[in-house]
Amino acid sequence: MKATTAIERSHASGERSTGRIVRGLIVAMRPKQWAKNALVVAAPLAAGSILRTHVLVPTALAFVAFVAISAATYLLNDTADRERDAAHPTKRRRPIAAGIVPVWLALLTATILGLGALLLAALAINLATLAVLATYAASTLAYSLKLKHEPILDIAIVAGGFVLRAVAGGIAAHVFISHYFLLVAGFGALFVVASKRYAELTATDGESRTRSVLASYSPGFLNLTRALAATTTVVTYCFWAFERSAGLSDGRLVLGLSIVPFTIGVLRYALLVEHGHGEAPEDLLTADRTLLGIGMLWVALVGGAIFLV
Repeated sequence: MKATTAIERSHASGERSTGRIVRGLIVAMRPKQWAKNALVVAAPLAAGSILRTHVLVPTALAFVAFVAISAATYLLNDTADRERDAAHPTKRRRPIAAGIVPVWLALLTATILGLGALLLAALAINLATLAVLATYAASTLAYSLKLKHEPILDIAIVAGGFVLRAVAGGIAAHVFISHYFLLVAGFGALFVVASKRYAELTATDGESRTRSVLASYSPGFLNLTRALAATTTVVTYCFWAFERSAGLSDGRLVLGLSIVPFTIGVLRYALLVEHGHGEAPEDLLTADRTLLGIGMLWVALVGGAIFLV
């Protein structure tokens, strides 16, 4: 009887351990960050063709591929940083740094996800999308291993990852990508990433200052970068709105009006960063009700101009 009880306890302990590892592996893949891959849908949406089956299917597959490959890069990044994270007051709780997820399992999962994403692009989408995914994987791997410690390059690579997502959606669905659209995506991403570095540099608790690259920046330089990126984002969005409205009839005025909430949204975001926010852009975009309301108004105007009017 006692032997049976010991065996049952051993099985129960093993199940709890396995469940802990699985949960830790999911957390290490950062599902909260997967929302960034929604940028894959941006080009087909802007073109107004996302609802067509021959556009929707490859776009959805490209989104899945980017979710998989981004999850793989998070695992590789945390594996490379596990010793540094273990000494950090907050990051030490990350599953790989905490020893919950074995290194071999993280690397194996990253390999499966990465190869799976590339195969999906090659077999189910097209070779151009495969090239974009491979470029994203190579740049993020270089970022994780070396370039995140290089000033300016660290910002450029992270911003470039957002642009590659936007490009992938257009290429996968064979949708025309406007030059102004790419400029908005590129400089908008630069604005958000520079704002994140500024928030990390000026953080009062000191916990966010563990990035070695922050020692190379100053608040003045990052503010200059933010101002340059924000200005270019707004200007190129105006050009995109005017260019895109040329193909519309009834929605021309509505799309032009979308410039107003877009500009106010950029200014609101900049103000929130000045007030000490911005370290987690994915949270800031939804936590601030004013910014959320501005965003909803902008989406309504753009969507209405392209799809309804």
